[in-house]
Amino acid sequence: MRKLLLLVVLVFSFQNIHSQEIYLKTGKNYTKYDYKSNSSSSPSLQSGSGNFYEIGYVMTLNNEKLKYAVGLSLNEYNALGGDINSSYSWNTQYMGVENTFSIAFVNWNGLQASANGGVGISTLIYGKQNLNGQYLDLASQKEFSGLWIAPKLGLTASYNVDNDIYLSIGYAYSKSFNVSNSTDEKLSFNNSQIQFGVHFMLR
Repeated sequence: MRKLLLLVVLVFSFQNIHSQEIYLKTGKNYTKYDYKSNSSSSPSLQSGSGNFYEIGYVMTLNNEKLKYAVGLSLNEYNALGGDINSSYSWNTQYMGVENTFSIAFVNWNGLQASANGGVGISTLIYGKQNLNGQYLDLASQKEFSGLWIAPKLGLTASYNVDNDIYLSIGYAYSKSFNVSNSTDEKLSFNNSQIQFGVHFMLR
């Protein structure tokens, strides 16, 4: 009975999907590390910049205003730090899945503007810390590795340049939390993301 109910819900859900699209996005991350430790003083941290890439699929739901997107992302979260005696830099890459709902508040003559909200789930695939020329692999550091959750909010504007092709520009703010780390050293990422995208409608 439970499987039958689930099947009915899925069929009903797909009947309410009016159109689909695929998208490619890239842009820049501007990341500030928020580091806390009970056992040592944290270095003076500065924001760093990195790239991001995302490919995904969009479904338009009950009406033309509400959309749901799921995508595969690669984010670079980088930072600088140190004091008069030492200098630090962190270079990291996180791969994950992005889930985003968006609702359009402007839809006029090929131009659409929407507000976005969602959550990303990711994990570290590459990480290095540079301390005065010496490198440390961050994969073994629990404050960097494990599972990360990132709630996010943003705005996007897109324009129809051809019948089935849209170009977009957007901004998103997210804060990433490591939900696997149980040590005294806690790290989170405050990230501002500038996005440029191309969208292909599927008929």
